[in-house]
Amino acid sequence: MTSGGDAPGMNAAIRAVVRACSYYNVECVGIYRGYQGLIEGDFQNLSSRNVSNIINRGGTILKSARSAEFRTSEGRKKAYNQLKKAEIDAVVLIGGDGTFTGGMIFNSEYNFPCIGIPGTIDNDIFGTNFTIGYDTALNTVVEVIDKIRDTASSHNRLFFVEVMGRDAGFIALNAGVGSGAEEILIPEENLGLDRLLEALKRSKRSGRSSSIVVVTEGDKIGKSVFELANYVEENLPQYEVRVSVLGHMQRGGSPSCFDRVLASRLGVRAVELLLDGQTNLMVGLVNNIVETTELEHAVKGHHEINKELLRVSDIMSF
Repeated sequence: MTSGGDAPGMNAAIRAVVRACSYYNVECVGIYRGYQGLIEGDFQNLSSRNVSNIINRGGTILKSARSAEFRTSEGRKKAYNQLKKAEIDAVVLIGGDGTFTGGMIFNSEYNFPCIGIPGTIDNDIFGTNFTIGYDTALNTVVEVIDKIRDTASSHNRLFFVEVMGRDAGFIALNAGVGSGAEEILIPEENLGLDRLLEALKRSKRSGRSSSIVVVTEGDKIGKSVFELANYVEENLPQYEVRVSVLGHMQRGGSPSCFDRVLASRLGVRAVELLLDGQTNLMVGLVNNIVETTELEHAVKGHHEINKELLRVSDIMSF
């Protein structure tokens, strides 16, 4: 099943799980609409034919939904009964920390085998260098910023570009460096308004007629990117400021080759772990090797921002 926010490559992961099950002669069942579908018994048997031609599709064919009911013990009891009724022996969970938290609680209450596959564009899951969907989202953001820069240069404007990342700045930092942004604002590093203003003044003195500032939605400097833009415009009237919020376009689109391969590797390994009797684990990619992490560590651990890339970002802003 897929749960939480959709991410490009989820379909590739579904395809990998189904085909690995077929290879090992295991019956595979798709659970629609995440934990809510689990509670309602919204199941369908899946074969290799069901997952043909989906590796290149964004979103998730199994749909995704939030479930307040699964947060209750009564809801989880219903879900367990549905699984037993359908004679399902284990679940592969494709999603982020909320998805894994649900699986971890469910496993502790019913000792029901589950394996997690990290699928989120935020790349904020401990135990893997990359989550499914992150690389595609990065490429989408860089492509859009390249287009925005054309307009910024033509009109001598300063653009604040807000990208996703409520608590993590991985997209902003990497896309910002990759697109040549003048400043990058992320939740992990509170640069402060004074430093931002000084950086923009320095940019102006160096002869740049336009600038791009990439802002994570969870950045702590301003209450919102619009408030931040207004502050800069008031204190640096020489800048004509515009705001572009990229929003959910970052979640869509055909997954990159990297995400398709990553999803395929993790999907196969998830099935093999369950067949080996292992449970309550997440599969991830660490130094290009598929490794496992306990779901609890994946949820509670902290994926550190790349300090070396922060240093590179500072140097590139001069």
